[in-house]
Amino acid sequence: MNEIILLKLGEVALKGLNRHTFEDRLASNIRRRLQRYGSFRVSSKQSAIYVEPQDPACDMDGAYAACKQVFGVVAVTRARPCPKDKDAVFHCAQNYLDQELRRAGTFKVETKRADKRFPMNSMEISQYVGGLLHDAYPHLKVDVHKPELCVHVEIREKAAYVHGPSQPGAGGLPIGMGGTAVSLLSGGIDSPVACYMIAKRGVQLELVHFFSPPYTSVQAKEKVIQLARELTPWCGRMKLHIVPFTEIQEEIRRACPEDHFTLIMRRFMMRLAEGVAKRVGARALVTGECLGQVASQTMDALAVSGEVCTLPVLRPVIGMDKEEIIRISRKIGTFDTSILPFEDCCTVFTPRHPKTHPHLDEVWEYEKALDVPALVEKALAGIERITITMEEPS
Repeated sequence: MNEIILLKLGEVALKGLNRHTFEDRLASNIRRRLQRYGSFRVSSKQSAIYVEPQDPACDMDGAYAACKQVFGVVAVTRARPCPKDKDAVFHCAQNYLDQELRRAGTFKVETKRADKRFPMNSMEISQYVGGLLHDAYPHLKVDVHKPELCVHVEIREKAAYVHGPSQPGAGGLPIGMGGTAVSLLSGGIDSPVACYMIAKRGVQLELVHFFSPPYTSVQAKEKVIQLARELTPWCGRMKLHIVPFTEIQEEIRRACPEDHFTLIMRRFMMRLAEGVAKRVGARALVTGECLGQVASQTMDALAVSGEVCTLPVLRPVIGMDKEEIIRISRKIGTFDTSILPFEDCCTVFTPRHPKTHPHLDEVWEYEKALDVPALVEKALAGIERITITMEEPS
């Protein structure tokens, strides 16, 4: 039998009457993610998803790597199916894991019997297969606590499956089960991590970036597009809405006190993001704000900037320190792009002494000098939209 990829479900398996909806969405997401790697049959049974190649030309290495980045999957392994017979299981383990068995010094066999009709229980299967493997590889010693190699046997409905240790999956919930949100994507470290973390909860994302030529360069724009591409293995295909922001920033600089520049700019960003959200049917906004990290992210400043929104504002990294955020950005592959030295619009008009504890009535008074509705409407009318998909594997 051909090698397959066996995926284990995480919290999806804990769902109640609507569990099948989560499983169907997860299977659909996997099929879409694997299209570039060949023809695969994806099916779900007994808290597992089976990814079976339908063509010898299928790229199993690429498919295996892709499956580890699909939200909703908690563990991934390559496995060999065989008939549900104790001797067939032994021969499958011997053939499939021969190199690993030769390299290991200690081992154990661990069995899960999902098909309770099988005449042997889990312990009996492990003892039988383990005994025959020990006879076939006399150098091996049994270590049930910390073996160098754990041979896994799973007796399931259609077949038995043999595999080595599993690799961690992405966890979380399938993309699309948590609704749609608009995420503000800058060129920094925090906002891509926020995108990843909220997508892990099953949220489909639309991205918004604010572009201020000539103060921000074309390279800064390309940097953000690249960040969006680097998020697609986790978040799937997304649309990036690039909002022209130059006129708004120039009007803020002309009419408002310098110490309020960043705060009033953030209020415009939230208005514009909500405008995009209403157009695309999104039900929340997502930001990379982290409490106390910069002047615009004090508790008072967050309250004032969020006051313009009617939609919920989700802030996944709000309680994290910078080292935690950096660690995740390295894991998801966005860190190196985030630190490229191209300024975004948030850094162009940064005041020397920003207001950290603003008062809402003062901000309202300053904004009276601006034609807020007209500026927002004009910016929304000038949006450039780019569909972001994964780059072809090299």
